[in-house]
Formats: sequence, structure tokens, C-alpha cells
Amino acid sequence: MGEWRADARGRVAGRVSAADRQLSVSLPYWQDRDPLDALVVAEAAEKLGYHRLWLGEMATFDAFALATAIGLAPGRIPLCLGPFAVDVRSPATIAMGVASVAALTGRTVDVAIGSSSTVVVNGWHGRERRHTATHLEESARILRGLLAGDKVDFAGEVERTKGYRLRLTPPRSAITVAAFGARALAAAARTADRVVLNLVTPEQVSRCAELVREAAAAAGVASPAISVWVTAAADPTVDLLATVRRGVVGYLRAPGYDAMFEEAGFGEIVRLAHSGAHPRDILAGVPDELPAAVGMFGDDTALLRRLDAYRSAGVDEIVVVPATSAEDPAGHHTLETLARIDHA
Repeated sequence: MGEWRADARGRVAGRVSAADRQLSVSLPYWQDRDPLDALVVAEAAEKLGYHRLWLGEMATFDAFALATAIGLAPGRIPLCLGPFAVDVRSPATIAMGVASVAALTGRTVDVAIGSSSTVVVNGWHGRERRHTATHLEESARILRGLLAGDKVDFAGEVERTKGYRLRLTPPRSAITVAAFGARALAAAARTADRVVLNLVTPEQVSRCAELVREAAAAAGVASPAISVWVTAAADPTVDLLATVRRGVVGYLRAPGYDAMFEEAGFGEIVRLAHSGAHPRDILAGVPDELPAAVGMFGDDTALLRRLDAYRSAGVDEIVVVPATSAEDPAGHHTLETLARIDHA
């Protein structure tokens, strides 16, 4: 199958300019908060003029259903759906879902894919994680054709499809790949319009961005833009910090994330997580410094310093994951603060 090379504006491989530095929002799904907070966070992102709204998928909403509900509400903020786990959803089902949301809402709808975790793939869905980097690359190549409206025949090492073509209007979505390890980053560099990183320090962003640039150059393609999801709270309360600490517990023994946290100086809590300790005991050992190393917390000055640090590391789009609470279910204070200081 020939790789689709241009989007509706004739841009090579639909790639996003590295000069296009944006501030976006990702819906948070905090374990101790009402999942319906997602709707009010989306409304706040729209009203405050954020660039894009990301809708992930894990334990609560089906992302396509949630995106349709949000997309039918007043507003025009573009959507990016995912990352979808390639071991759980096939390229054809992802393409159908993206095209469905675009057709039903009339919005710009982009898509992200990733590998998720062993807990999600093996435990929840009973699927096997196979050759992660190869699977990401093959899924992205199939999606590239399907989202352009092509009939795709592809037989790869892991993924295959034959004869399917979208019957809805092709959304021509930009494709993002969530990656962290060297092989996954190289696969993303060869096939994606955008690479998204999660739970990383600015220093780790810089290293990953360099790996992406090198892999893209070796493949003879333009380097994808870099996005990073960053948890944030303006003037955080004790309760907000507790919510954030609780949210990182599940990542401490996930492959890739564990190494990242250990590199950032939190090896002791990573080893506790790998020991099989109860999540309650792991949570008790998570210091506030851990989420702070991979997030943005504090007053205006502290937040602006972190925005600058991530951008200096090579980020084109900072995706804010706002901490929410019963008093502020939309994370409005954080989103309003970041929007204000970023445009000051």
C-alpha cells in the first residue's frame, strides 16, 4: 500500500509545523472524581479559547461516545481522540469511530494511538501486547490510508487489513503516536504527524525530541511535532495534590513509566510498586515532589516557568491535564490561570 502523503491543504504527510506552539487541554479522569467532570472541563476549555481538546480512553467513557456528546454541544474546539491502544482497537474500528464523530459533529477530529499498559491490554481486555513499536508503525500506516478514504490492503508483521474503505466522508485526520522508548519514538517519527509524551520531565522531553528528529532525518521525512500531556494545578490545595498523587500510582510499575520515574529520582517508590505492595501503601509513599517533577503546580510565576521549561525542551503543544475537585469540577481556576499567563 502506498503511504498517503498529503492532507486537504497539500501539506506533506499532514505534518504540523514545529513553529506552531499551542496550549491545549486533555480531559482528566481522576479516580476520586465524578467521570462527568469531563463535560464541564470540555466546556471550560472551549470558553477559555484553548487550541484543542484531547479525549483519552481508559476505564470510564468510550472515547467516541464522549466525543460525540461534547461535539454536539455548542462550540467549535477541535478534538483529538485517544491514544487508543492498538492491541485493543483495530485500525478499521479506529477509523470508523473517528469518521463517525467527525460526521456527527462537524468538527475537526484528529486521532492518537498508543500501546497502553499490560494491565489494560492483558488484564482488562484479554489481549496480548505484541511487538509494540512495529504494531504502532503498522497501525499508523493503515490509518493514514483509511482516514484519507483509500481502500487499504496491508499485510504486516502484526497488523493486517484487506479491502475496507470508509463509507463516511474521510476526515483526513492528523495522526498522533504516543511513545516513549527509543524504538517506539523511531516508529512514531517515521509515520506520525505528531508524537505525544506523557508524565515526562522537561529534560526527558528534550532527549525524546532529539531521538524523534534523528529518526525522522534517517527516514527522510519531516520531523513530527511534539506534544506533551502535563498535569497542572494553579495554587493547589492539599486535596488537589492528593488527587494528583493518587493518579500516578498506576503508572509506577508500568513499563517505560517506571524507568522514567526512576531516572527522575524516584527509584524507591518505583521499587515499592514493583514489590506488589498494596496501592494504599504505594500512595502513602508518593511524595508531592514526584508529580511536580512531571507537572505544573503553583502560582503564576511557577506555572509560567514550567511552561517555558517544556517549550525550551522542544515542545510544540502543551496539553494541560487539569486537577479537579468538588469545589472546581472543571478545573476552571487552573485553566483560566494558564490561559491568562500564556497570553500575557
